[in-house]
Amino acid sequence: MGAGSITSNVKSDKTLVVVKSDEEQIETGLKKFGAMLGDNVEVGCNSVLNPGSVLGKGCSVYPTSCVRGVIPANHIYKSKSEIAGRD
Repeated sequence: MGAGSITSNVKSDKTLVVVKSDEEQIETGLKKFGAMLGDNVEVGCNSVLNPGSVLGKGCSVYPTSCVRGVIPANHIYKSKSEIAGRD
């Protein structure tokens, strides 16, 4: 976890957290649910992991990113529209 990175665990509207991926939505039934990080995940400085974020093992997140949802293992998160697989 880079300096200044944040893992938020409560939504601003105080509703229950839902983990969202491209294929499904998983209702947690919880108001407080932060992020889940796999092994060897690297989160850049000043990034924000929103409630319900899941980062698969070996992921990297660019500095100052705002992450929401599921990022598959061994991917690089640049922005919501730029998620690249590792070569």
